[in-house]
Amino acid sequence: MAKLKMKTVRIIALRQDRKRLLEHLQDSALVQISQSDTSRKGFGRVNVSSQMQVFERNVDLTQQTLKILDNASPEKAGMLASFKGRREIDPDEIGVIAAQAKGVIEACTRITELDKQCADNAAEQIRIKTQLAQLESWQKLDIPLNTGDTKSTAVFIGSLPEQYSEQTLKEALAKENPKLEFELEIQYSEAGLTNVVLFAPKSQKTMAEEALRALGFARPMSPTHKTPKIKAERLRDKSRALSESTQKAKEEIAAYAEMREQIKSTQDYFRFRADKYNVINHLDHSKHVFVIEGYVPEEDCEKLEALCTRVATCSVEFDDAGDDAPVKLKNNKFAEPAQGILTMYASPGPADIDPTPVLAFFFYFFFGMMFSDAGYGLLMIIATGLMIKLFKPDKKMRNNLKLFQYCGVSTTLWGLVFGSIFGDAPAALYNLFTGSNAVMAHSISNMGDPTPALLPWPVIDPQKDALTLMIISIAFGLVHILVGMGCKFIVCFRQKDYAGAFFDTGLWMLMLVGFAVLAAGLITAPVLVTVGAVIAIACAVGLVLTQGRGKKGIVGKAIGGLASLYDITSYISDLLSYSRLLALGLTTGVMAQVFNMLATMMGTNVLGIVFMIVIFLIGHLINIGLNALGAYVHTMRLQYVEMFSKFYEGGGKEFTPFSLNSKYIKIQEDK
Repeated sequence: MAKLKMKTVRIIALRQDRKRLLEHLQDSALVQISQSDTSRKGFGRVNVSSQMQVFERNVDLTQQTLKILDNASPEKAGMLASFKGRREIDPDEIGVIAAQAKGVIEACTRITELDKQCADNAAEQIRIKTQLAQLESWQKLDIPLNTGDTKSTAVFIGSLPEQYSEQTLKEALAKENPKLEFELEIQYSEAGLTNVVLFAPKSQKTMAEEALRALGFARPMSPTHKTPKIKAERLRDKSRALSESTQKAKEEIAAYAEMREQIKSTQDYFRFRADKYNVINHLDHSKHVFVIEGYVPEEDCEKLEALCTRVATCSVEFDDAGDDAPVKLKNNKFAEPAQGILTMYASPGPADIDPTPVLAFFFYFFFGMMFSDAGYGLLMIIATGLMIKLFKPDKKMRNNLKLFQYCGVSTTLWGLVFGSIFGDAPAALYNLFTGSNAVMAHSISNMGDPTPALLPWPVIDPQKDALTLMIISIAFGLVHILVGMGCKFIVCFRQKDYAGAFFDTGLWMLMLVGFAVLAAGLITAPVLVTVGAVIAIACAVGLVLTQGRGKKGIVGKAIGGLASLYDITSYISDLLSYSRLLALGLTTGVMAQVFNMLATMMGTNVLGIVFMIVIFLIGHLINIGLNALGAYVHTMRLQYVEMFSKFYEGGGKEFTPFSLNSKYIKIQEDK
C-alpha cells in the first residue's frame, strides 16, 4: 500500500523488430515511454507524421459519424448504460477490425457526405423560404419583377416603406414633382409597406426616379424574369424536391445505424495506431537499431525484460529513477477505490507518502456519519453491487462504485448507531397501522423513557443528543488532524529532518493531545485537567523555544517562537469544521422524518395508502439525492482542507503507460 518504486528503462532493439515490439509493449501497458523533441548524437528521427495524421483524421471522422448516427437514429440505451464497461474482444478480432477498416471509413465518409447534403438542403430551404416571403406580396403582378423599360416608357417596380392607397400615392408623387406624368398600380399595401408598379414617359425617367427616391422607393432584392406567381411555384417545387432529397438522405443515414458497433471498434483501432505512430515519431533511430526510453515499476522489470527478449532481438537496461519519475500507486481492495479521490486533488510528489489508505478509511467513516441512515446505506450497497455484477464496468467505474459501496456499509452502521432506517419509517408505519406510540429507539440521554422502542439498543439521537454528537464530531476531527500531522512527522523523519519532525510537528501534536486531555478532564476526572494543562504548557514553551530557530538574533528567535503560538487559532478553526458531521447527520434524519410524517398523514384508507407510497418514494429519493451529494462534497472537503493541508504537497505526475487507449473496446486478457 504505497507508491511503487520506479525504474528507468532503456531498450535498444533492431529496427526490423520495431512493429512487433511496440505492439506488444502497447498491449502489455508496462512502460511509460519518454518523449523528447530532439534526438541524441548519432541518432535521428523517423517522420511518420503523415501516417499519424491519417489515423487521427479517421478517429475524428468516426467520432463525427457517431454523432450523426446518434441524431438520425439514437442508440437505445437505458439510464444506467453509462455504468457499462467497454466491449471485450478476443485479441484475434483486432485483425478482423483492421481488415474491415477501409470499408468502415468509406461508409463513414458517405454518412458525412449525406449529412452535409442535409445541411446544404436546410440552408437552401431557408433561402427559398426567404424568397417566397418576398414574393408573397407580389402574387397579383402579371409581369416579371425585372421587367425593363420599353422604347417609350420607363417602368418602376418596387416597394415603399409606408402604406399608401392609389390616391394618396399619386398625391405624394405630385407633391414631389407636379410636372411628373405617370400611371401606377398598387399591388399590395399594409402598414409600413406598399408594393407599386409605376409607368412614366421615358423622357421623365430621371424625374420619376427622384420623386420615388424621395419617398423611399426600393426595387425588389431578387428580381426574376418570371412572373412572381410562376417563380413562387417553381420555388415550392424546388423546396419539395429538397425535402424529398433530405428525407432520402436521412433514411440512408439511419440504414447505417447497424454499423455503429463496427464504427466504434474501428475508431479505437485507429486510436491505437495513432498512439503507436506518435511514439515512433519521438524514438531515436539509427540505420539498424532504435531506442526506447521510459519508466517502469520495479516490480514489473522482470516481466518487461522477458517480454522484450521474447519478441525482439534487443538489450534492456534498468536504472534507478530520480525525483521526476511518474507515480504509480498500489493499494489493497479496501483503499484502491479512494485513489480517484486522491488523484482529483493531486498525485503524490517525490517527498509525499501515499495517503490513500488513511484517506479511504476516513472518507468512508465520515461519509457514513454524515449520511447516517441504515436504509439508505443498504440501498447503496445493493445498488452498487448489482451494477458491478450486471454491467461489469471498467476499472475506473468499478472503483467509483466500490467507493460508494463501502460508503454504504459505513452509512448503514452509522444509521444503526443513530437509530435511523429511512428516518423513523418503521416506527411511523407501525404506529399508523397499530395505533401505538412506539419510537425507533431510546437515545442515550433518555434511557428511562417507558415508550416502547423498535430497536433494542440505545442510540445517539442527533436531535436529542446534539451536544454529545458535537463533542464526538470534534473528537473524531482531532483524531483526523493528528493522523494528518502524524503523516507529516513520517515525511520529515524519512527526509532526516528531525528538527521539523519533533519541533514543528511533534510538539503541536502533543499540545493538541494536551488540550484534548484537559477538555476530557472538565467532564470526567479533575486530575486530567492538570495533566492536560501541563502537557499543553510544556509544548507551548517548547514551541516558543524552537519555532524561531531560523531567525537571526535572540530577539528574532523569541518573536518567531511567540508568533508561532498564533497558529493555535487555525487548529481551532479546523476542529470546528468537523461540526458539519453533526449538521449533515442531523439534516438527513430530520428530512427523512418530515417526509415520513407527510406520507402517513392521510390515514390507512386506499387513498391514504397510495398517497403514502408516492410521498415516501419521492421524498426519500429527494433526501438521498441531496444529502448523498452533501456528504460526498463535505467529506472531500475534510480530507483536502483539514487533513491534506497538514502534510500533503502533491505535484507528482501520474504513471501513464503506453497502452491500448480505447473508448469502446478492450482486449481480453490472457487467462
